[in-house]
Amino acid sequence: MITAVGHADLAADTLTLVEVELRARLEQQFAHRSAVVRAGAGVPLAFGRAARAAGRQLVVVTPTQGLVPALLPQRDRIPTGKLLELAQQARLLAYDPADRDACVGADEQMITGCRQLLAVWDGSPSSGRDATAHLVAYARAHGVPVEVVWPRGALREGMSVAPDPDDPRGPRGGGAPSTTPGPGSTPHTHEAGTSR
Repeated sequence: MITAVGHADLAADTLTLVEVELRARLEQQFAHRSAVVRAGAGVPLAFGRAARAAGRQLVVVTPTQGLVPALLPQRDRIPTGKLLELAQQARLLAYDPADRDACVGADEQMITGCRQLLAVWDGSPSSGRDATAHLVAYARAHGVPVEVVWPRGALREGMSVAPDPDDPRGPRGGGAPSTTPGPGSTPHTHEAGTSR
């Protein structure tokens, strides 16, 4: 399987660029691999749409608490409904969708079950709100190849200048994007409550 993670604060126009780029990569690479994504708005929905447009089977991971589906945060409810309409399969996973660390843990579980990660990432370090860099490092440390997706002109909310995707230092000067796994290429990040 192949999965995608990325920044939650992408500008609306950027999500369109990301969806187009994800579809192109899925059409050109990763033959016969199904796509799996954690339910939510933004990158998950863009990846789900791209996967289906590229003819891929889609699995959506949805949260449960106890034995019942968990109530998603308001911003994720409609996008998750759209993802479930696109999906061939839904997988239930016990985690609290309102808890950031629980969501990161769910992403880690999803990543370890995959053979490829597409990271919609500008190269910036993880913060208290965004764990994309952590998830890239986690995938690499667990031998899951990572391919960074950051289209020309992509912006995060609050940014005034788009990072240059052709900069040899990487999308945001954080090192060249790597498609080879391994701890040697892992950026050093630390996220409280996410180490395993």
